[in-house]
Amino acid sequence: MKLASLKEGGPDGSLIIVNRALTRAVPAALHAPTMRAALDDWPAVAGGLKVLAEELEAGQAANPFALDFAALTAPLPRAAQFLDASGYLNHIELARRARGDSLPDTLETDPLMYQGASEPLGGPRDAIYAADESWGIDFEAESAVITGNLAMGAGPEKAAEAVLLIMLVNDVSARRLVPAELEKGFGFIHGKPPSAFSAVAVTPDELGAAWDGARLHGRIVSTLNGDLIGDPDCGVEMHFGYPELLAHAARTRPLGAGTILGSGTVSNSDRARGSSCLLERRMIEKVDKLERRTSLMHFGDVIHIDMVDGEGHSIFGAIEQRMERVTP
Repeated sequence: MKLASLKEGGPDGSLIIVNRALTRAVPAALHAPTMRAALDDWPAVAGGLKVLAEELEAGQAANPFALDFAALTAPLPRAAQFLDASGYLNHIELARRARGDSLPDTLETDPLMYQGASEPLGGPRDAIYAADESWGIDFEAESAVITGNLAMGAGPEKAAEAVLLIMLVNDVSARRLVPAELEKGFGFIHGKPPSAFSAVAVTPDELGAAWDGARLHGRIVSTLNGDLIGDPDCGVEMHFGYPELLAHAARTRPLGAGTILGSGTVSNSDRARGSSCLLERRMIEKVDKLERRTSLMHFGDVIHIDMVDGEGHSIFGAIEQRMERVTP
């Protein structure tokens, strides 16, 4: 089933069920008023939500309405926590080579991960705001999962069972604000503005072969102002799968229901697949000694991130965001 949240009813939105074609929806309030409420009581409400999804698909659900992506917030507007990993070693290797740094000995055994802002989380048509283009705004096209409860110290097998929903995320970065923050030796805050998410979050059973229990498979396509930036496959070269990443995150803390974990920038070593962020394209230009043509985002730029099935239909509902100047 596919779930989304309307921008109404409070800061957690209102939970709805969406049909496979992403054209119609139905309120889910009889089962759970919000996504957060559903996740907190998932074993009890998931069955009823699935029945409602089947009724919607069959044209038998009460009070269906046309789906408007602009009316949607993130599927989970306020997360228990938002974690983002770097599951694709090609992206890490390019970054190190571009900086002239050596690769860490633990590259293949110890995942990179940070904790970002868990609210506000943006919807698929929400703007990317910045005060100045000098911030160096960039998009990062990724997949992400939403979890149920996961105990501290849980291993990959239990972590795999905790994955309840899958979606896409634009993990927005302010590239030029990051270095000064990292120099302080205490992580970054300003370098990571609010992220935005696909229209719907999808249960694993809905994805069929596109979900193997550890990785999402399929091309994540990013275009900027209509120009293709990249279409790498999410399932190719994702070194750390979600069960490993979640187990890593849970080493010293429990993960509450409603934890979001991003895959990191999707990256394939095949140059023909392009990139899932502008910084990686700039890194390739530097490493391959190409003409430096790629700039970071400007006001008015529109980033579009999507994944389609074998028939060309959007699976998660595209993220499409315009970069705009913030008005205090």
